[in-house]
Amino acid sequence: MKKSALLCLRECRNAISPTERSIADYLLEHPESAMECNIHELAERTFSSPSTIIRMCRRVGFEGYKEFRQSVTYEMALRKQSEEEEQKEIARSDHMEDIIEKVTYKNIISLEDTRNLLEAEVLEKCVDLICSCRTVLLYGLGASLCAAQDAYLKFLRLNKPCAINADWHAQLLQARNASAEDLGLVFSYSGETEEVIACMREMRNNRTPMIAITRYGHSPVAELADYNIYIAANEATFRSGAMSSRISQLNVIDILYTAFANASYETNLTQLSRTHIRKARAGKRGGDSGR
Repeated sequence: MKKSALLCLRECRNAISPTERSIADYLLEHPESAMECNIHELAERTFSSPSTIIRMCRRVGFEGYKEFRQSVTYEMALRKQSEEEEQKEIARSDHMEDIIEKVTYKNIISLEDTRNLLEAEVLEKCVDLICSCRTVLLYGLGASLCAAQDAYLKFLRLNKPCAINADWHAQLLQARNASAEDLGLVFSYSGETEEVIACMREMRNNRTPMIAITRYGHSPVAELADYNIYIAANEATFRSGAMSSRISQLNVIDILYTAFANASYETNLTQLSRTHIRKARAGKRGGDSGR
């Protein structure tokens, strides 16, 4: 799977140096004309140097400008038809049909971008940690807490011990009581949530392994985690970061849950059947729902 160069560049823009950021901004604003330039021409246009461009390319995961340029060219060819649609935001004049179309499109793009950031090897190691740990300790606030709660319910179906608390003080106490046999599963799209960082530091002191589901790029959360599962989101007028990032987080949980279940296929198939809660039919009460 090819790595999305412009996506990586956009997601880690705020974590690179001001000089590198000016190059990134030019590339993001003028990708077509930029790709017509060799490294010396691009350096001249961005008032930088070839060495700075190479350093920026390496920061976002490429060996150099040649590999980065090839990736951008490939990406632009795939996205040419949908480029104009991607830039659409919610407008005051939008009708319900427009809102349905735009919000759905943003979420689809977020899922596709997240797919391009996922690394199978990292996910496999994360599943191994989930399988071997004593308890999965879940952390998150706001929209990220919703994703953590979804993970709790899913792993509960498979009888994997989990712990989750909506109150931050309880999360902090949970982190202080964590051990090396547990696993911290942390949700933070920004990677900057102070309360989550405080919990991670406590777990680091206890040598508790940690997985972070967070935005691509350098951040305190990403640096503290043992493994990072990167997600993408498309910002929009009404803070869609809290919307599309939640969709991306839920998608990652679905992937981890499915891979975990598949690791012990027959056992978990039986477990899913045993923990299935049947719904009562309309007009029936009581014991029928438990059969």
